[in-house]
Amino acid sequence: MKLTEIGKKISELRKEMALTQGELAEGICTQATISLIEKGELDPNATILYQIAKKLGVDVNYFFHIGSTPRLDYINEVEKQLRALRITYKYTEMMEIVSIEEKNPLFYNNPTKLQFLYWHKSIFLFEVKKDHEQAVSVIEEAFTLLPNKKRAITELEMEMMIALGTYQFTLGHYQEVIDQYKKVQTILDETSREPTDKTIKTRLYYNSSRAHTRLGNLEESQALLHEGINWCIESEELHLLPALHYQVGYNYELLGDYEKALEFLDYSISLFELSPGHSYSTFLSDKRKTYLEVLDQPK
Repeated sequence: MKLTEIGKKISELRKEMALTQGELAEGICTQATISLIEKGELDPNATILYQIAKKLGVDVNYFFHIGSTPRLDYINEVEKQLRALRITYKYTEMMEIVSIEEKNPLFYNNPTKLQFLYWHKSIFLFEVKKDHEQAVSVIEEAFTLLPNKKRAITELEMEMMIALGTYQFTLGHYQEVIDQYKKVQTILDETSREPTDKTIKTRLYYNSSRAHTRLGNLEESQALLHEGINWCIESEELHLLPALHYQVGYNYELLGDYEKALEFLDYSISLFELSPGHSYSTFLSDKRKTYLEVLDQPK
């Protein structure tokens, strides 16, 4: 085993868990020692390697199974496939992959990668099996896979928290949705973090605003939506920009301001049209006709 391979893997796992070298070293060795190990300039003795493995949430043997095969490429490809199936709602096919990879040591020996599988399993349980209790239980189990002392919440764990909020929305528990998303927003605010996946913040704005709308908190909803629109423009993260504009218009509809509702509906239609084949065309066209009919009525 090359020292550089062990050092590189320790560095990757440490960064995934948002630990500094000093935090990883605490109670084990010095920060300088961790630095040398990660650079491949120092061979960690068995005791130090065992303690590092324990703190990173992997079995010590994991480091001795890093072979010459393109493991990272394989893992990345599996994750890419799962993401594609998830966003296209192909949950059954997604679960077929999860079931296979749960038995793969590349995943079950890596807590972060196993968390990724559990997150997708939870979505399957909720969306297909309609088993809310088990879906939540799987995510809760996923959180226990990584040691929780002196480390920041990872982006993957934020994704799992967002999933819990989505489940609550589907069940009509709108205040719980708001509370759940506030936890994620607090994590981002307290650490001044900008997530690598920019859609995390966009989804927080959008889903929180929808929950406020359902509760009749239209002022709060509109404020979040405008913040979300500004965030999308500033960060060039356009995935939910059409939906954000639609939601603003829908709030104006609920307020009885059909001129403003039509204005933002037209914004959303224009943005949706940039993505041909979207599933909202008929719905939005019908909604637009309704607004025009209301506006054409004698006052």
